[in-house]
Amino acid sequence: MKPRRWLRRLSIGVGVVALLAVAGAGVGAWVLTLDPFGGELSGERLARARANPLYRDGAFANPPPPSPPRASNWMLLREELANKEIRVPPSPIPVVPVDAKALQAAPGLRAFWIGHASVYVEIDGVRLLVDPVFSEYASPFAYGPRRFHPPPIALADLPPIDAVLVTHDHYDHLDMDAAKQLAARGAVFHVPLGIGAHLERWKIPAGQIREYEWWQEQSVRGVRIVSTPTRHYSGRGLAKNVALWTSWSVIGARHRFYVSGDTGYAGHFREIGDKLGPFDLSFVKAGAYGPGASWADIHMSAEDAVRAHREVRAKRMVPVHWGTFNLAFHAWDEPIRRTLAAAKASEVEVVTPRIGELLDADRPFTSTAWWEQVK
Repeated sequence: MKPRRWLRRLSIGVGVVALLAVAGAGVGAWVLTLDPFGGELSGERLARARANPLYRDGAFANPPPPSPPRASNWMLLREELANKEIRVPPSPIPVVPVDAKALQAAPGLRAFWIGHASVYVEIDGVRLLVDPVFSEYASPFAYGPRRFHPPPIALADLPPIDAVLVTHDHYDHLDMDAAKQLAARGAVFHVPLGIGAHLERWKIPAGQIREYEWWQEQSVRGVRIVSTPTRHYSGRGLAKNVALWTSWSVIGARHRFYVSGDTGYAGHFREIGDKLGPFDLSFVKAGAYGPGASWADIHMSAEDAVRAHREVRAKRMVPVHWGTFNLAFHAWDEPIRRTLAAAKASEVEVVTPRIGELLDADRPFTSTAWWEQVK
């Protein structure tokens, strides 16, 4: 081939690659502007963030000590390719359909597990949803981690919800479509500072949004909703930690419950227990940890989940954040097996309701090892 022709073809090839790269970058940038990725801090919300001691250099950060490095991409890839765990249930998970007529805002404390971190709770006459995710995928689009089981009740069949509590903005905790539907029915969202920007991007009225910083609280018909510390991170796109993360302590006239949200183990559990405990129920993250100890700062192990439950001074522990999505480097049922072993050694009462099974904090509950039948 003549030199000039070779050079001409080479230059054309380089040009095509460059054009494709530019086009790809442009498409990627456009995709990140779509609604599922949420909004950005600005105006009064940004001013509040800048005044928060956890907000530094344009992002929120966990309090000292600083977070250690997480697993490298190479380690994650190696674990993904080499895994021998059964990360997806080999048969259907049992789901107890919820009778919508049985749900009432009564002066008690009742709850059922929707799956993963999503929980419906009635406390002293107020109805709440915690991290409601009803979508088929824990993803901005219709692919990615897929549900192992359907929700036990359709979102449209739920009774009117007084308050929606969101712990942070990851896709397995904040479902855009569910948020829109709940907002259309008048639900008020209680969220950590910054998530209001996502909700407003989704056309949810500002009057239905309450944004909290740690230890701030509001009341819903006599029930105190308190934002309490946790140790995690946030982000729905490339930008990380532009919204705060939180746990929730909910205190009624007769009952109280605690929601850990995603978190690593740290001293905040004891502080919460000392200030706001004891709790009747704790909904504590027990799954989605690893590989190894690489994520221990932001995703605690099942053993530390039991320890956290004890330190917030709760009576009964409901392990959540397992059994719905394949999001971690362990078998799908490992978290509950490890939780029960640790609880037995620590004399902690753990209840293991099936998806949709109603739990009454004032009555005995008979747990079953339902996961052992999923074979």
